[in-house]
Amino acid sequence: MRHRTHALRLSAAAAAAALLLTACDGGGDGPGDDGEENGDGGDSYSIGITQIVAHPSLDAARDGFQAAFDEAGVEVDWDEQNAQNDQATASNIAGTFATAGHDLVHAIATPTAQAAAQSITDIPIVFSAVTEPQEAGLVEDWDAPGGNVTGASDMNPVAEQLELLQEIAPDVETVGIVYSSGEVNSAVQVELAQEAAEELGLEIQEVTVSNSSEVQQGVESLDVDAIYVPTDNAVVSALESVLQYSHQNEIPVIAAEGDSVQRGALATYGINYEQLGRQAGEMALRILQDGEDPAEMAVETGSVLELIVNPEAAELMGIEFDDELLDRADGVVGEDLEAEDPAEAGEDEDSDEDDEDE
Repeated sequence: MRHRTHALRLSAAAAAAALLLTACDGGGDGPGDDGEENGDGGDSYSIGITQIVAHPSLDAARDGFQAAFDEAGVEVDWDEQNAQNDQATASNIAGTFATAGHDLVHAIATPTAQAAAQSITDIPIVFSAVTEPQEAGLVEDWDAPGGNVTGASDMNPVAEQLELLQEIAPDVETVGIVYSSGEVNSAVQVELAQEAAEELGLEIQEVTVSNSSEVQQGVESLDVDAIYVPTDNAVVSALESVLQYSHQNEIPVIAAEGDSVQRGALATYGINYEQLGRQAGEMALRILQDGEDPAEMAVETGSVLELIVNPEAAELMGIEFDDELLDRADGVVGEDLEAEDPAEAGEDEDSDEDDEDE
């Protein structure tokens, strides 16, 4: 990792020198300059967005990132691309961005961030919805990334989420987790869940899948009292399969983020992804407008954690929330929920595609 980071530093230094020479010739619109001026005399930038898949959490992160620029009154020519859960497509998008002349790239989720980091070394990359950037090889250190990549992590409070499950369903003894086998961030969350479970007296049962089409089979193989859904795109994209199994068997499902609760999970104490994207956008603005160096910008984590509950989902899972929980919730969501056919849900969520997680 250190050899790779050293190479990134050399590339960044070479790029900075080239930009300085261009500026001396009277041109240049790279990071740290004012960018091009729009017709009103304000700043204008070209930014590429690469997103691994469309689902509510990642879409919210994208919207929050763009909102930061809108709120700052900065004009942007957006180049938005979606890899549709395909790593080869993510790599192709990154290769295209490398020669597109963008001022900055925003990478949403780990697979797209990794692809961007491998192809793009001379402009800043700001990620969001990446759980463990150091383990993913994106940064040398959380506090000092050391290259051209930094951003906002969605590392979620796994222990607190399992504690919430115990509070809501105190009789739970075993918790199942279905997750993507090839994704480091999901493995990190499972490890955190194992550590927390030991402290809480819970037993974790794991099932791995390679894409979202395997989620239904994976969840049906579980023999547990409850299910925990991490921030894993393969599982989140096929969440309806998990919920159908949950409703049929009255098994509570605790989620890692609020959008899954909106879609029918029981509850979460988790990150607001729109705010996370806005944090990443504010970091990007500091790079572009103030000349901050991503190599020295610490990775940020979600600053807004919310308790979100879904009473309708609770009823379908054989759970009743007490008034105290409802009173302290930051959000109460869900209405007219029913167990959906996962095949129908997959039409909207592209759940038959090969997925990678966040």
